[in-house]
Amino acid sequence: MHNSCPAYLCDTFYFFMKLTIGFSPCPNDTFIFDAMIHGKVDTRGLTFDYVLEDVATLNKWAEEGKLDITKLSYSTFLHTVNQYALLHTGSALGKGVGPLLIANSKLDLANAADFKIAIPGFNTTANLLLSLAHPEAKNKTEVIFSEIEARVLDGTYDAGLIIHESRFTYAQKGLTKLMDLGDWWENTMNAAIPLGGIVMKRSFDAELCAKVDAVIKDSLEYAWAHYPVLGPFVTEHAQEMDESVMRQHIELYVNNYSTDLGEEGRKAVVTLFDQAKKSGLVKDKLPASLFY
Repeated sequence: MHNSCPAYLCDTFYFFMKLTIGFSPCPNDTFIFDAMIHGKVDTRGLTFDYVLEDVATLNKWAEEGKLDITKLSYSTFLHTVNQYALLHTGSALGKGVGPLLIANSKLDLANAADFKIAIPGFNTTANLLLSLAHPEAKNKTEVIFSEIEARVLDGTYDAGLIIHESRFTYAQKGLTKLMDLGDWWENTMNAAIPLGGIVMKRSFDAELCAKVDAVIKDSLEYAWAHYPVLGPFVTEHAQEMDESVMRQHIELYVNNYSTDLGEEGRKAVVTLFDQAKKSGLVKDKLPASLFY
């Protein structure tokens, strides 16, 4: 990225700039972005046109380069890294936050090749982790993440790969955990789990990316300053309407890595890229840096 215009001209240009941004309706995303898109914090002259979409749609749009700024799965970032650069704020990483493989009854993972598995998207980090842990499990079908439990319960699929608030509801519905992909990753790689990140088009220069990073950070700090109160933007869009579940979701997925990836978070992302390359899941030449 580069910045070729004089500072005073860039400042004026950025003050009038409107950017498109996409994120999911899940509580962790709406919690982070609420303040900045509703004018509760100083946006440094920037304005944002936002869209709420499920992760599979956001991943597809990222591959098409549709939005200026977007939430995406880190596995999709593998394939869009030459078009988008990772911001340092807003990511979902952590420990004990990984996707779960669940079923109606205890199945033998030695037979994973025979399972019909519902997944939240082929280009989700959840599916990437499953592919790394069980490359033989290839009979997969994309299902909207909020419907996976129901499709496993009714026998449409043998197993389901669940993410987001489904972590907190599957056991209540009588489903059984076959594997915690997050535990597998942490124990195998000794790194935090990179789930979703916030990226911005590489056509924007580093100064503008840093400004957006700062606005997102302010928005998140505003949200925490008013927590445990949840605004209507969070509660009205959550798939699981019980506020205690929303708070569990936020406390699990919005953490220190969301405020700033830091050295440990950046290492986790690089580790994911390295493992994907070793496994042949990404073949494109990568840019010098994953970040702006």
